[in-house]
Parts: sequence; C-alpha cells; structure tokens
Amino acid sequence: MKAALVGLMQSGKSTILAGISGKEAAMIGSTAIEEAIVPVPDDRFDFLVKYCNPKKVVHATIDCLDTPGFNFADEHGRAAARRLINKIRTIDLLVLVVRAFDDPSVAAYRNRVNPLSDLAELQTELLLADLELVTTRIDNLEKQINKPSKTQGRDKAELELQKKLQEAIEAEKPISSVIETDAEREMIKPLGFLTLKPLVVVVNVGEDQLEETFDFTDRIGNSVPVTSFCAKLEQELSQLDPESREEFKADLGIKESAVSKFVNSCYSALGLISFLTVGPDEVRAWPIRIGTIAVEAAGKIHSDIQRGFIRAETFAYNDLIEHGDEKALKAAGKIRLEGKEYVVKDGDIINFRFNV
Repeated sequence: MKAALVGLMQSGKSTILAGISGKEAAMIGSTAIEEAIVPVPDDRFDFLVKYCNPKKVVHATIDCLDTPGFNFADEHGRAAARRLINKIRTIDLLVLVVRAFDDPSVAAYRNRVNPLSDLAELQTELLLADLELVTTRIDNLEKQINKPSKTQGRDKAELELQKKLQEAIEAEKPISSVIETDAEREMIKPLGFLTLKPLVVVVNVGEDQLEETFDFTDRIGNSVPVTSFCAKLEQELSQLDPESREEFKADLGIKESAVSKFVNSCYSALGLISFLTVGPDEVRAWPIRIGTIAVEAAGKIHSDIQRGFIRAETFAYNDLIEHGDEKALKAAGKIRLEGKEYVVKDGDIINFRFNV
C-alpha cells in the first residue's frame, strides 16, 4: 500500500513524514521523491506479544512517498510539478498536505496561510493533470477505432468513457464522481488518474492550534477526510525515548499520536482492516480491504495457502481478551472453522488450514 504526500511549497510534508516515521526530513530544496515505511500502530499487539512471546513481531505498514513541494506560481514550477505528478500515478492513496501554521521564519506560499485556498489549488492542478491525460488518450483512441482490430469494440467503449471523464473534469469534478461500475474502473485503471484515488487531507497546524478542527468539502459537495497535527512538534517528539515522549504528550494534552491519526485516516480512506496471525514464531497484522473473503485473505500470506485452502480456524481478538486463552475459547465455543466465502473481520485471529 503506497501513499503519496502531496503539497505546496513550505506546507511541511517532509516534516510530517519525519514525525510519523522517525526518519530525518528531506533537505530543503531537494527535488527527489523520498520514501519511508511507516508501521501501523496496533494496540492489540501489547496483549498478543505477552500472550505468545513471539520471536518476531510484524506490524502492517504504509509505504509513504514525500514529493517535493509544488509551486504553481510560474510555468517552470508548473512543469516541474507535472513531471512529479506523473511519477506518482501508481500510488494507492493521495495525502494532500495543507499549511495552517503561521511562522515568520518559514516563508508562506503565495504569501498567504490559507489551508482552504491551498487545498483548492492542489485539487485544481490535479484535475488539470488528469485532463491532459484524458485528452491525449481520446486523441489516440479516435485514431485507433478506425482501424480494424481485435480491440476495436473495447476501444470504442473506452472512448465514450474517456469523453465522459473529460466532461466531468471540465465541470471541475473529480473522475471518481462519474465512475459507475467496476468495469469502468478496470478499463481506466492502467492510466493512474489521480482524481480517481482515495483522498486524505492533513492540515499542518501550529502548537497553538492543536484543538482546532477543520472541515472541507470536495468539488461535488462530499466531506473530505481530514486530520490535523503539528508536524514540527511531532518531529521533535519522535526523537525522544518512549517514556519522555508520553510525558510530553500528556503535558501538551495530546491524546492521539500523529502516527495513529495519519494511519487511521489512511486505513479509513482505503477501506482497510487488519486480520492477525499469532504464534511463538511470529505475531503479525495483515492489511486487507473490507469485504475480503477468507480464501483471498489466505493469499495475502502466500499463494500456496490460497491455492490449497481447506478451512480458516478463526477467533476474535476481543473474545481472546475476554476468555484469556485458546483453551478457554474452545470451551466457550468461540473458535470457528470457516470456509472460503467467510468475510474476514477486523481483529480476526486466523490459522489457515491448507494442503498443497
């Protein structure tokens, strides 16, 4: 799962990534896309590690890409931004970072601190980048459909769809607002349209804005998922030992870490949950989409397990907490054998039975 942090110059993306990953922030002026793997916090691990005493603990992770700050104030900056945009079209999630903090030592983009305006500018430029891709694809398809080929029928269907997308973008609507079927989504998936991606907004606030809330709506009136935290503060906290970090958070009244806020927003936007595998060798969380069935979840671990799937021995984490151990779970009838079509739930602890 890959998420790209996208924002205007001086929005604090690199500081945010440093704060949630513990890595050092990218150097000012860097033109490279930086990458960091962010573990997914999971409170269930505390109990499971004590229960299993495993040799290894593996959290689910989010692969985060930090793109250099965009500058759409001139043609040179706009061209550089378009090149960067085209490099992130394969990501799964867009994280738009906007600035709300006021700091005279950090020059503000366009000499303003206005998160709503910054968000609108980012969304407009993403629409224009997708429009460029749509018009190029329409031109190519119009040439192709006049040539007899095995794909002529599909090309005609795609051309009609691309024209619908063009109309939506020209009306300042994201592509996601007009895709109606899975077949349409699969048809355009290879092109990597950014306004088709799930979206999260992160507001980078000052220390005096920690209690402030932000509400944004998109171009079609839907509420946009928003989380906020102070990137500078979180970066400083990430450098402390765990005990000192918790003391500082308590003093500042911070109840939820930036990592937790960030990950929860990403999970929600992507429609993800985690199932768990436990044992003396390893305790591990596996991210899957809501609605994933057992045989598909098995494939997340290994294709051989999916191919040879027999049953999923399943019990809920909350039931384990309530009853204490697996022996008590069996006595209470809380351990189940589920088939291929069982829809896996968040917090399911699963042992897959398979034969290859």
